[in-house]
Amino acid sequence: MVSSSSLLTLPSTFSRLNLFPKSSILSSFTFKALNLLKFHKQQRLRPLNYPLLYFPHSFSSSATHFSTSTISVSSKSFDDDLVVLGIETSCDDTAAAIVRGNGEILSQVVSSQADLLARYGGVAPKMAEEAHSQVIDQVVQDTLDKAGLTEKELSAVAVTIGPGLSLCLRVGVQKARRVAGSFNLPIISVHHMEAHALVARLVEKELQFPFLTLLISGGHNLLVLAHDLGHYTQLGTTIDDAIGEAFDKTAKWLGLDMRKSGGPAVEQLAQEGDAESVRFSIPMKQHKDCNFSYAGLKTQVKLAIASRNIDAKVPLSCASSQDRCSRADIAASFQRVAVLHLEERCERAVEWALKIEPSIKHLVVSGGVASNLYIRAQLDKVVNKYSLQLVCPPPNLCTDNGVMVAWTGIENFRVGRYDPPPPANDPEDFMYDLRPRWPLGEEYAEGRSESPYLRRARVHPSLTSLVRASHQQQR
Repeated sequence: MVSSSSLLTLPSTFSRLNLFPKSSILSSFTFKALNLLKFHKQQRLRPLNYPLLYFPHSFSSSATHFSTSTISVSSKSFDDDLVVLGIETSCDDTAAAIVRGNGEILSQVVSSQADLLARYGGVAPKMAEEAHSQVIDQVVQDTLDKAGLTEKELSAVAVTIGPGLSLCLRVGVQKARRVAGSFNLPIISVHHMEAHALVARLVEKELQFPFLTLLISGGHNLLVLAHDLGHYTQLGTTIDDAIGEAFDKTAKWLGLDMRKSGGPAVEQLAQEGDAESVRFSIPMKQHKDCNFSYAGLKTQVKLAIASRNIDAKVPLSCASSQDRCSRADIAASFQRVAVLHLEERCERAVEWALKIEPSIKHLVVSGGVASNLYIRAQLDKVVNKYSLQLVCPPPNLCTDNGVMVAWTGIENFRVGRYDPPPPANDPEDFMYDLRPRWPLGEEYAEGRSESPYLRRARVHPSLTSLVRASHQQQR
């Protein structure tokens, strides 16, 4: 048995684990869980006023707690009664949604920072934080109003705590804690990339674990084998820039309209160009792994633009016919090679995944860049070779959104992974648990990159390692 005094001396990362294995304390909380099931069967759209596992305040540290303990509560009989508010502020969009346990989306609201993106040519963290702070209260209120609910009718609040930009994450976490604390609601800490992967299970009801997932966005390129909820193996990642970053920079250098982000702008212009006209090299052809690199391709694009004397200060709408044609050719050629790199890595990842989990039937492609129809079409050809099915959420659920956070909260809530209601008001010196660099899974040994450019500093253990440690403590 771990004493309360020893718990308080542990590093904050590990103090967040359930360190009270099968004991009289745990047993008493288990009875509360059983009573909770009865409560949900009887009450519809009523708040859940206490968690499955509630630790006395004397055991609490000064940091936000993220319970990874698991007591199964996946009874389908009360799924409809679960109503979860999801809040997402990890980067440049302020989003919230309310989702029912059966997957019904009651409402969703997204406040875009498109004007800031266009002004700064990308995400400016401090400006993004200020924009989140200005709209977060209204976004959450609009979400409640559209669902026709009040906070008292929620079961829990889910919020992204990482990975992402610390300044932006803080805004969402503070709001989630205010709502949860004021209305005595459990709070669920969500991993941003897990949310991108799991939203596919809301869309595709037949999608079961295990499955392979490709997560592609402005800051991430991840190939992950999803064994189960909270159990992931990372087959590949980017060693420098992600594909979304490459699309954004290409759009900026080509003088395209960034108000809807660079990806859609490049995709649209590429339809006018010759994808074979500029001979860009496919990245990392000599590396037989599943990792990605887009920094070199960005350099190639920049040189091609300079050689054609394209002036990014001249908007595409003002370009001459010849200039527009040159820009379109570069956009098409860049997109073709960028996606070829994805195809090669995905094909190898499918082969590795089938060796590890022969029963996989799906490749899930999610994240903001997954909205690109050309990418979807090319990856569909890859999975067809292996008789797998490609699953892509609709575009509005690929980009950052509150639905994916709420749904991931529901998935974790069902197995008891959430925290007790926070206090109604946090002290001024409260240390929020923000995880800007938070790996999703453990690296697959065969796919580990030795590149000196790969940033390996880890502020937090992976989600998978935390869940695994919690399971071991429960035995």
